[in-house]
Amino acid sequence: MSDAASPGGDDTQFRGDAESHFTAEPLGEPAGPGRYVNVDSLSPVEFQPGLGFRPVLGQRTMTNFVSFAPGAVAPRHVHEEEQIIIVLDGELVFDLDGDVRTMRKGDVAVIPAWVPHGAWTTDSHCEEIDVFCPPRQSLLRLAEAHAAAAGRHGADRFGPSGVAGTGGAADAADVT
Repeated sequence: MSDAASPGGDDTQFRGDAESHFTAEPLGEPAGPGRYVNVDSLSPVEFQPGLGFRPVLGQRTMTNFVSFAPGAVAPRHVHEEEQIIIVLDGELVFDLDGDVRTMRKGDVAVIPAWVPHGAWTTDSHCEEIDVFCPPRQSLLRLAEAHAAAAGRHGADRFGPSGVAGTGGAADAADVT
């Protein structure tokens, strides 16, 4: 299997050609309306010094726009969600279960559930994207706690808390 192939799945509806890939025929009910989010309008939430998170929540996936300042550390940890990291700018040192590498623009790391990993910057910054499936619940809880501590009680769960989410009037502020 190539790196781009997805494991498993039912291919009976798709022939593997462009026409079936871009079908306009719905094979189910829409899960909700689509929306646009301007990531630059989201206030970063800092859980570790120099480590800013701007999560955008879908119904079954979360994309987190992450900024590492020079010298920032995301401690080694594990979680049940699968994670894919995409470096957009700068560089960071990444530890993927003991395989430590310097990642730069265009580099991607794929982290299965429960695999230990961590990252840090030295004298450089880094801008990267984390994709979680399913959404990382502990990150959402941290964002909510941060919003509550900042005095934003009663804020829409996925709006002013710093998380652009799947519903509520607060999403309108995030739409460009």
